[in-house]
Amino acid sequence: MPNLELTIACWDYDRTRPLMDGRVQPEGITPNIQVLRPREIFPRMLHDQEFHASEMSLASYVILKARGQCPFVAIPVMLSKMFRHDCIYIRTDAGINEPADLRGKRIGVAQYSSTAIVYIKGMLQHDYGVMPEEMTWFMGGQDSPAPAQLLPMNLPDKIRLSFIPEGKTLEGMLEAGELDALFALYNPRHFVNGSPNIGRLFPNFKEVEQDYYRRTGIFPIMHTVAIREDVHREHPWVAASLYKAFCEARDLAIDGLYDTDALRLSLPFLIDHIEETWRVFGKDYWAYGVESNLATLEAVARYVHDQGLAPRIVTPEELFLAETP
Repeated sequence: MPNLELTIACWDYDRTRPLMDGRVQPEGITPNIQVLRPREIFPRMLHDQEFHASEMSLASYVILKARGQCPFVAIPVMLSKMFRHDCIYIRTDAGINEPADLRGKRIGVAQYSSTAIVYIKGMLQHDYGVMPEEMTWFMGGQDSPAPAQLLPMNLPDKIRLSFIPEGKTLEGMLEAGELDALFALYNPRHFVNGSPNIGRLFPNFKEVEQDYYRRTGIFPIMHTVAIREDVHREHPWVAASLYKAFCEARDLAIDGLYDTDALRLSLPFLIDHIEETWRVFGKDYWAYGVESNLATLEAVARYVHDQGLAPRIVTPEELFLAETP
């Protein structure tokens, strides 16, 4: 029987590259890998289900599952994990010195329901007692025209959210003083260029993030891998095959991290960085599977419900297929 041909969209990470270059082959599958940035993949998959399987915004997937309107199933592959304390940018003249000072302030976001923003809001609420309704939200493009909403939203009346005027960007409004803070998905250009008007809420974000992880056990998962429901229904074995392949690809990437010959010849400081990561997170910090990521999965399910994006809290076991470990 010939292999099943599947189009799979994901970004070019070290942990996906072995799938792209053929070092890892999913059993029974001939993958047509589409290398695209997540911000291109997500609307194409969420709106048009364009790929057989793809990298997927975790918050969007959790929201759809909670709403009972999910045309996907997911395997517990955590393609992207990232702390987001360093993504809160502030006007240096807005009187914001600590999280509590965000109350009453004007906050810019590209997507109110994006995974990164969900985690930031959840962290502010549960760690610092700053509630989403205590801020005024402005949504639009960070440095280019506004993207389409990932998902329709029916937010509680207490949430004050409006769209920025056409022709403006969140970065431009922050630099001009029309916003007090920006919860960014990537570094604002003005900040990178050294603008004195823009700083981080947590200048010592590395220490703050490490402390957060030690206290909560949460290592924020940004993206998982989703399979179209019709593909799963017709070929239920695909999920286990893809899960195994993604695990093998990740293992190849991680095994190559501590090549001390290569590191000493190129970037010696990476040895210290890798060993510090092991000290904080343990050597299995890029674990896939539900059990190893339980605290984080429970948190994101709670956050999307708290924030009015989902009608109920889904359990981690509901999110992923039982046949994948």
